Amino acid sequence: MLIAEGFTRLFGLDIQLLFDAALICISVIVLSFVMSYNLFNPVRKILKDRQERIANDINDAETDKEQAAKLKAEYEAKLKNIDKEAETILSEARQKALKQEAKIVEEAKEEAFRITKRAQQEAELEKNRAMDEMKQEVIQIASLMASKVVAANIDTSIQEQLIDETLREMGDSTWQS
Repeated sequence: MLIAEGFTRLFGLDIQLLFDAALICISVIVLSFVMSYNLFNPVRKILKDRQERIANDINDAETDKEQAAKLKAEYEAKLKNIDKEAETILSEARQKALKQEAKIVEEAKEEAFRITKRAQQEAELEKNRAMDEMKQEVIQIASLMASKVVAANIDTSIQEQLIDETLREMGDSTWQS
């Protein structure tokens, strides 16, 4: 029974055990504070920094979103204005084209008027030239007639009288018709 006597108790609660247990508890508490200071606080700081960074990123994203919305509204307003500006530019171009067209038509009318006036002047000159040529022909004919009359023994006074009578009978009104 010797074996049984040495192990009479399975769990012996004595002072050494209590001292070891207290020492372990104090070691665990001290180790917890040391670990908390060395590990938990840096991890908490990292988590806090990460949380702040995420919050800042969210704020930045919201700010960017607001700015994007403002820019979108501004661009949409510009697009609406671009349509108005394009319409304005087109209407101005149409007005300029109409003015240019009126100017070209006016210049063409002036040119046509100048051409017709010049043609009338040329026709008038041609008419005058033809009248002068006709008068010269009549004078030559009258001279020929006068020379024939002289050949028939008519004196010069009769010859001049015949030329004058012929010219008076023909007159200016004959040439102008």
